[in-house]
Amino acid sequence: MVNDIKSRSGFHYFLSGWRLITLPGIRRFVILPLLVNILLLGGAFWWLYTRLHLWIPQLLEHMPRWLQWLSYILWPLSILAVILIFSYFFSTVANAIAAPFSGMLSEQLEARLTGQRLPDSGVVALMKDLPRVMHREWQKLGYYLPRALILLFLHFIPVFGQTAAPVMWFFFGAWMMTIQYCDYPFDNHKIGFAAMRQALRRHKIRNMQFGAMVGLCTAIPVINLLILPVAVCGATAMWVDNYRDGFPIQRGQ
Repeated sequence: MVNDIKSRSGFHYFLSGWRLITLPGIRRFVILPLLVNILLLGGAFWWLYTRLHLWIPQLLEHMPRWLQWLSYILWPLSILAVILIFSYFFSTVANAIAAPFSGMLSEQLEARLTGQRLPDSGVVALMKDLPRVMHREWQKLGYYLPRALILLFLHFIPVFGQTAAPVMWFFFGAWMMTIQYCDYPFDNHKIGFAAMRQALRRHKIRNMQFGAMVGLCTAIPVINLLILPVAVCGATAMWVDNYRDGFPIQRGQ
């Protein structure tokens, strides 16, 4: 049984997230992060799709004139790059705003899956932990921004940047999605940001599979409105199966 759990893929946990958000007793904790995601990500993508027809030609202007014949290839790649950049950026903002509610959702689901409630769990503990939770979001943002800016600058390198950058964005985005959503159960147990990243690297293929599915769905209109609670639940199930036994189960220091 243990070997079966350890062999589960990231795709398995992503699909599990869709089922877990419908569990009785869990659905009410899904509502608030879901509303945040719908309002922010829905509005951001509506604005983005109204601007694409202006931005893509401007982006392609950086391509040398003698390579204009490649525009029919670079046009879809440029659209993909813009969508990936904005989906990761706005999902990061949505996650930061919804972090306290997502942490509570992860906590309640873990209790449901294990039968063990965390010490000092609940709304009161959430309010006491709020400054630490928001500090954790700043840590993730500090990890994300320098790397994202480097990839963004690559777009202005003719041909190479416009072809390689979307691919690099995809893999970087998959890793960031894994960090973003796995962080909720790790943080509920006060596990440091660096320790969490080290643990995630030990199962990088599974985690990249999970993050890639989350990233792809974040870029798909309508589906992306539901993805926040789904990803939190999938990441929490992954924590319970693969990481929980390797860390002390406690809250508060």
